[in-house]
Order: sequence, then C-alpha cells, then structure tokens
Amino acid sequence: MSDYDLVIRGGTIADGTGGALITGDIAISGGRVVAIGKDLGVGREEIDAHDRIVTPGFVDVHTHYDGQAIWGEELAPSSAHGVTTVVMGNCGVGFAPCRQSDHAMLINVMEGVEDIPGVVMAEGLPWDWETFPEYLDRLDAGKRDIDVAAYLPHSPLRVYAMGERGARRETANDDDLEKMRALTKEAIQAGALGFATSRLSIHKTADGGSIPTFEADVEELKAICRGMTDAGSGTFQIVLDAFVGWDKEYGVIDEVVKACGRPATFTLASGNEGPPRWRAVLDMMSATNAGGGQVTAQVMPRPIGLIAGLELTVHPFVLCPSWAKIADLPLAEKVAAMRDPSLRAALLSEEFSEGHPFNALARNWEWMFPLDNPPDYSPPKSLSMADQARARGCTPQEIAYERLLATEGKGLFLAALGNFEDASLASAHEMLNHPHCIPALGDGGAHYGAICDASYSTFLLRHFVRDRRDGGIELAQAVHMLTQKAAKAVGLNDRGTLKVGAKADLNVIDMKRLTLHVPEIVHDLPAGGRRLHQRATGYDATIVSGQIIRRMDASTGARPGRLVRGAQAA
Repeated sequence: MSDYDLVIRGGTIADGTGGALITGDIAISGGRVVAIGKDLGVGREEIDAHDRIVTPGFVDVHTHYDGQAIWGEELAPSSAHGVTTVVMGNCGVGFAPCRQSDHAMLINVMEGVEDIPGVVMAEGLPWDWETFPEYLDRLDAGKRDIDVAAYLPHSPLRVYAMGERGARRETANDDDLEKMRALTKEAIQAGALGFATSRLSIHKTADGGSIPTFEADVEELKAICRGMTDAGSGTFQIVLDAFVGWDKEYGVIDEVVKACGRPATFTLASGNEGPPRWRAVLDMMSATNAGGGQVTAQVMPRPIGLIAGLELTVHPFVLCPSWAKIADLPLAEKVAAMRDPSLRAALLSEEFSEGHPFNALARNWEWMFPLDNPPDYSPPKSLSMADQARARGCTPQEIAYERLLATEGKGLFLAALGNFEDASLASAHEMLNHPHCIPALGDGGAHYGAICDASYSTFLLRHFVRDRRDGGIELAQAVHMLTQKAAKAVGLNDRGTLKVGAKADLNVIDMKRLTLHVPEIVHDLPAGGRRLHQRATGYDATIVSGQIIRRMDASTGARPGRLVRGAQAA
C-alpha cells in the first residue's frame, strides 16, 4: 500500500527561495507537498529524479491567454516550458467587461495590439458573459493544464463605462471615474488579480488607430486604482511609453502608487544602442520602494523582438508595393515567384509603404539576425543582415532575400529590438539581478504570428545557468526569479516555493538535455488559425496541484489547472 500519491525521488531541489540546493525526496498527496527529506515512504506513482533538478512550477506574470484559456485546454507554449501559473489581461486588453455591441471593437483592439487574428476570436469566443465577474466565472468553469489569473483590462473597462466616448479617447468625467472605480472594486472582489493598462504609442488597433487607453489622464488611472484600494487588494500593471522618455513616464507609476497604495509592475528593457537609460529607471524604482511603495519591473531574459518570416505576420518585404501581387499565394508559389528576376529587382529596390508599426521593425537591418535550429538568441553582431551586407559589399535586402530563397521560404529572422545592448545580454543580466526586477513578458497567447517568447524560462536556465553565457546566474537564484520572486510581485504568495504544505506545482528537469528548439508554425487555433509554438527537450515532468500534466516533454492530458481568484496568502 502506498504512503503518498506521488514521490519524486532523489532530485537536486531548488526550493524557490534562493537558498542552498539540497538532495532528497519530495512526497505529494492531495495536491500538496506533504514531506521533504531522505528515504521517504512509497508513492502510488514515483519519478526518479536522480541527476535532475526539482523546482517549483514557474510563474509567468505577463501573458495574453484571455482568449486561448476560453477556447483551449492546453496553454502552450507556456506549459511546455515549466510554467504552471500564468497571469493574463496584461497591457489593458481583454474581453471583459463588454456589451454585445462592443465585441467587434474589442476584437479590433486585440487583433492590432496582440496580433490575434480577428476570425480566431470571432469563432473561438462564445461571448457568454458581459461583466468581468461573469468572465471569471466562465474561466472557472473551464478545464486547462495550468492555473490562470487575470487582470481587469483598461480598454474594455473604459468602453464599458463610457461607451463611444471611451473608444474615442475622450477625457473621463467625474461620473465616468466613479463608475470605473466601482467596477474595479467589483472585479477585485470577484477575483481579478489587479488592473492593467498601456500607454505605449505603438500599441495600435487592427485598423491603425490608437487604443482607448492611450494617453488616458493620470487622474483616471488613480481613480481606477482607488477601486483596488477600496477592495483592499490588487496589483497595478502598466506598459509605459518609453519613446517619450522615462523621466516623464515613470512619474506616472510614482503618482498612482502614492495615490492608491497598491503595488505596481511595469515593463522595462534596455535599448540596443545609446546611453543605458534603464539604469536611471532602476534608480527611480529603488527610490519608490525605499519610500514605502512596492514597484517591480518585468524584464525579458533575452532580446525583446519579433520573429519574421514569409509565413508570419511580418517579414522584410511585407510592405513593399510589389509584394501585394503574391501575398495571398501558397508558400511554394511565393518562393517560385520570388525567383523571377523582375519581381526580385522590384522587391529589392522598393521602400516600405505605410502599415502597422510592427511591420517596419522587420527592416531593422542592424539588429536582424537569422534564427536557425537550435536558435541563438544572443548571436554575434557579425551575423546581422547589415554586418553581413557590409562584409559582402551588397545590401541587407539581398542578404535577407537570399536566405528566404535558400530555405524555400521557411527561413526565420530574429529582429532584436531591445535588451541586446551592444550585441550582448549583459544589460538583461544586470536587470534580472536587481532586487526589484523579475523575468517576465512571455506574451503567451498573443502575437501568434510574430513573437514566441513564452519559452524564456527554458532559455534562462540554459543560457545563463547551464552555459554560463552573458554573465551567468546561479541555479538557486535563477529558480527563485522564475518562481517565488515572480509570484510575490503580483500577490500570488501561495506558490513558487517547495515546502511542506505548499501547493504541489513542480518541475523535474534534466539540465544536461535541456534544449530549446526553433519556433514552428502550427494550425490549431479556432478557424484553422496559425500560431508560433516552441518546443523544449529536458522537462522530465511538470506537475500542477499534484497531477503530472507533462511527461518527457509531452502532454499527459491531465487538466488540473484552475482559475486563481485574486491575491493569495502564503
């Protein structure tokens, strides 16, 4: 007869606190860790973890699974990379609260900001909710592999409270502010983890307009966040517009935190060139925390950027006027047409026409690199399209064009837009090691045709820990960043550590085999929509609430994931 439901035997345990590694067994029963030690009793099921590391499940606080968590049960890529809890509703975009008359508007916002095809949302969402509490109930009723928590998003909230005036970005009046404050309190009490917004100028709707929250008055943000104060809980998440200057933009966080007394978290990255302005932001954040506020910066452990390719949303020729002639052809026919000398000459000479801001990023030749298998997210600068062109005495367009033809149109590019200062991840390394920074920004569930960063946990462990590149990070500290530190930043204090009584979310990882594969295109969304997926090798097991959801890098079909309603006590 077994003593426990599951025993993980003989692993090297990184408990999530950043403390010393230990070797031993972990026993699980009833979805909880019930014993940690040597030579524990027999489990109904056992996992041999000798020569493996055992960690808490990873927590990604910045995703966009708002739709995928409704129409799907497997929150991949995140769950394929050791993530057992995700937070969605980031950047102020989502699907509740929402009246029936506003469905198309929210789809337009989400399609533009997060690159989710409108037809996928139109077919995949039942829209059997109106209020945010009703949306949470819909999530609660679903089955999925990992846990989800959700912010109240600003764009739907603003339009719900203000109607067309909110969509047109008119200034909220006193009645509007009171309504949004009351709706925020209601959402937090129902289980929202907090409130999220965006001020980023390149966040555009699908038709090229500014999103409803762009340039919203700081007084509006204060009023909404006071709704969290009224409820006694909640984290404020914001994407600032660094393009207008950090001195001005960071002050928004300072004002709101002082006004409402709630924690805040925001996106931070370094530029690839120019002075390291991010260091001043770290100093400003430290000053806020020293003054009694609680602010955390979210940092991507590898370059922030896009993946470009002929089968994806952006590529180096997508806005060339002549591309429109072949844009709708199957891939093989596109490539055949590109071999025609006249079309080649046109595409190599034409400038980009007007389009979504993300498209122009696919021609940032100085910071555009080939992305092969296995993918290198810290490539030497000599591999950039610009550097290769200088070495060969041709144009970057020619280098990119040749790559596409040589790979039959399947070649991918990494457009490294930030966090790759001087062609190194040293800036990301420094930010990650700051006491008030956490790894995040996986963006799982969004940017289906342009970004696949939900694998950052695997990258961090392989690149910084195992391979000791760009400064290196000790294993215990890296696991702490991915688990307890990330969870605490948004009030999820019930997870992220391995101790007796803790929620049994764990990973068993073979660091020697840990491999990140090149992103691939899969067609598993509603309406046959395509998305980027990225697989990993080396996850012997991922466990959620005591159930093994993945074994040897494949789903087991278990669906123990649940909605996490609001902040959680330790």
